[in-house]
Amino acid sequence: MPGRKLLGAAVLATLGAALWWRKNPSACPYGQRFWVEAPHPVITRGRLRSILRPEPGERILEVGPGVGYYTLDMAEWVGREGTVEIFDLQQEFLDHTTARAGERGLTNVVPTRGDATALPYEDGSMDAVALTAVLGEIPDPVAALREIARVLEPDGRLIVGELFGDPHFTTPAALKRQAAEAGLTWDERSGNWFAYFARLSSS
Repeated sequence: MPGRKLLGAAVLATLGAALWWRKNPSACPYGQRFWVEAPHPVITRGRLRSILRPEPGERILEVGPGVGYYTLDMAEWVGREGTVEIFDLQQEFLDHTTARAGERGLTNVVPTRGDATALPYEDGSMDAVALTAVLGEIPDPVAALREIARVLEPDGRLIVGELFGDPHFTTPAALKRQAAEAGLTWDERSGNWFAYFARLSSS
């Protein structure tokens, strides 16, 4: 049964690759951006808006914007008087997203390149921070969450989105544990175990 053997080998290879990615966190390469361009079941833009509850004029930091799947909508939600800071390790994603913002006539998207464990923003300078399918890609997620807690204003909010199937998927239990280590408080979850947005707050 050569067909079954090939199928079995493919399944094993896929599982092996997924396990390797889980044990070796790293950012999605720009060349594989089709993964972040696809629709996001359950963790939709509408669900993000309902849990983020953005206000005009706010300053929101998005860590790992990908190709701007959520960025452009957030920029519209905060309006011209607000700002969406996008932060990524890879310049290609920043360039891609700012180009898309320009095509839509949005001038309030500000890119910065760097490491999420050393955010170049002042203490308490963000109203909110959002990151979707990103936390598990960071080798030291607790360090990144501590930095996020630092840049959030008092009572600022952090929205973490996760989607099962992502090799770096972070379970709600793991996120609660990591957030507690970083001094963040779990407030609520929207979605299910397999696809959710969690809202956390700084103290």
